[in-house]
Amino acid sequence: MIPPTLDARERQILEQVLRSGFAGIDDLAQRFDVTPQTIRRGVNRLCEQGLLRRVHGGVDSPRHGNLPYPRRQILNLDAKRRIANAVAAFIPDGASVSIGIGTTPAQVAVALRAHTRLRVITNSLNVATALGGNPGIEVTIAGGPLRPTDLDVVGSGAVSCFSAFKTDFAVFGVGGIDRDGTLLDFDVAEVATRQAMADNCRTSLLVADASKFGRPAIARGGPLGDADHLFIDAPVPADYLGALDADRPRVHVAASAETPARQTGESCS
Repeated sequence: MIPPTLDARERQILEQVLRSGFAGIDDLAQRFDVTPQTIRRGVNRLCEQGLLRRVHGGVDSPRHGNLPYPRRQILNLDAKRRIANAVAAFIPDGASVSIGIGTTPAQVAVALRAHTRLRVITNSLNVATALGGNPGIEVTIAGGPLRPTDLDVVGSGAVSCFSAFKTDFAVFGVGGIDRDGTLLDFDVAEVATRQAMADNCRTSLLVADASKFGRPAIARGGPLGDADHLFIDAPVPADYLGALDADRPRVHVAASAETPARQTGESCS
């Protein structure tokens, strides 16, 4: 995880770079209204801990593919929690729910703890741990090789598990959303697993914070319109609205505590 000793500015720098892939020293200095030398000191500290990498003119993320799960857990955490609370309000007691991998679906699991008579099918140990031990929630977990960094199962084992059930709802995330509306992931096994969830539910819920719009990933996973509902923390960017069909997905914008909900489709409190 990101060390708790980082100060607020260092955390903001790190989060910005992990979202966008690169940040210039001069741009960071202007944003925080400090000198480039001050920014360099903070950046050097982040680089010394292996969290960022110095490149010409600025810093980028020392990674290829997706970020490690512990780092993703703290990125946009407030947005993910708001999305999760909106999803939990949407799903009634007594429902059957398949929940996929990723940090936002894991937050949905946390938000569902107060529900009763739920039946949950998941391929994520993080989800199972969040809900395990609750007498009002029955949890079934997919079998297969465990990915040690993310603590989840993807591929044939997870596909077989999700295909054995017909759930009321499927809750899943995505690696990125391309400008043409294509859903993207970092591994074809993740795509196959998510598709099995969507094919074997009555209502599919895609959960994605605003940073997923334009985020690159290599594996194609179908169009945005395949999801019945999209739960996000901010209105869909204007240049992505063309990827939405007239009624699919139905967009729910989770409001912050301070800001009334504004939505492309519906509001969620």
